[in-house]
Amino acid sequence: MPTPISRRMANLLLLLAGATWGMGFVAQETAMDDMGPFLFIGFRFLLAALVVLPFAIREFRKIDGGLSWQQLLRLLPIGIVFFLAMAFQQIGLIATTVTNAGFLTALYVVFVPLLLLFALREAQALIIWPASMLAIVGIYLLSGGNIVAFNWGDWLIIVCAIFWALHVILVGKIVVSSGAPVIMATLQFFICGLLGFVGHFIAPYLGISEPDASLTIIRAALFEILYAGVFAGAFAFTLQAIGQQYTSQAAAAIFLSSESLFAALFGAWILSERLDYLGYLGCALIFAALLMVELKPSLVKHVNSV
Repeated sequence: MPTPISRRMANLLLLLAGATWGMGFVAQETAMDDMGPFLFIGFRFLLAALVVLPFAIREFRKIDGGLSWQQLLRLLPIGIVFFLAMAFQQIGLIATTVTNAGFLTALYVVFVPLLLLFALREAQALIIWPASMLAIVGIYLLSGGNIVAFNWGDWLIIVCAIFWALHVILVGKIVVSSGAPVIMATLQFFICGLLGFVGHFIAPYLGISEPDASLTIIRAALFEILYAGVFAGAFAFTLQAIGQQYTSQAAAAIFLSSESLFAALFGAWILSERLDYLGYLGCALIFAALLMVELKPSLVKHVNSV
């Protein structure tokens, strides 16, 4: 049995995961200077899968009776949805900024309950509606008060956030019951990586620029591949898996959603990206919407205990 850690340490691990993912947005964007989005996805996630694979094998050996082929096949949709989320995000980063991408991706926290309500008919808290409206206003302000100013990259990031929401729902419905989160991560990394290489070959037919793979291109983007694969992929996932064992789900989501703030911080520091005052206000409203959704269980518990 692993040695328990304190709730404070668990939250710090989750915050570090958020910071690692926030920095990952910078790596994802700068990688586009040297290679196409699909090729980067392919190399990044096959590397992440190889790094996590030994831990998945260890987890598999600890499961009584192992996992059946039927259970493994049920994990395939998670890998496909994961790839679609990453693909829309990576392609969107060609045209939008790291700051916008970070905050718009975080909208998945609001999309999750909306999808549960309208797609699965699962009742949701009333706070979802003001939070959703706040997020929409935040998007409007992030566009500079002119939604037309949003370019195609921003819209692809919003689509990406919808797929991230689907991914969260699938994990909650399928993976939690299997009790094999590391195996799930490894499979989704392998599926995402393989689909990335498939996307690389069909990209010209989709009108997406994908330079041919070469040692020169790989060498030029090696730092981004290593960071996004090892740290933002394998390392950050491990931190999340450890941290969430010792803190509440609401607290975990808040700390993990800090990736949007770190994306803005690193975007300003490394890429010299800047927002006007409306943009910063929009980011604040989007983050407030995320907090409203995630803090709701804690607030209800507090009120009921009074």
